[in-house]
Amino acid sequence: MNKLDMKSKDLIQENIDNIEKIFPHCVINDAGKKHIDFDLLKQEFSENIVEGSKERYRLEWPGKKESIITSNIKSNKTLRPDFEQSVNFDTTKNTYIEGNNLE
Repeated sequence: MNKLDMKSKDLIQENIDNIEKIFPHCVINDAGKKHIDFDLLKQEFSENIVEGSKERYRLEWPGKKESIITSNIKSNKTLRPDFEQSVNFDTTKNTYIEGNNLE
């Protein structure tokens, strides 16, 4: 049996890498750590000069920003299959997942 990697992906770095593929000039390398220049990135999506946020309809709730940060933090909590409880684990095309959707 293969050993499972017990760490989640670094979603923040993966998102930065994806943006860098399309807009390399919007990514700043600061002492080996990549960051997004959001002013440059916003400008890429506008035909006019972007000067701050505009009003728009959005779904908001208390703690939304914190939940975004939490969902992008690397986690050592990893889903592991329960082979004894599984039915035809090696051949099934279905997966049942139970847990906290934020973590």
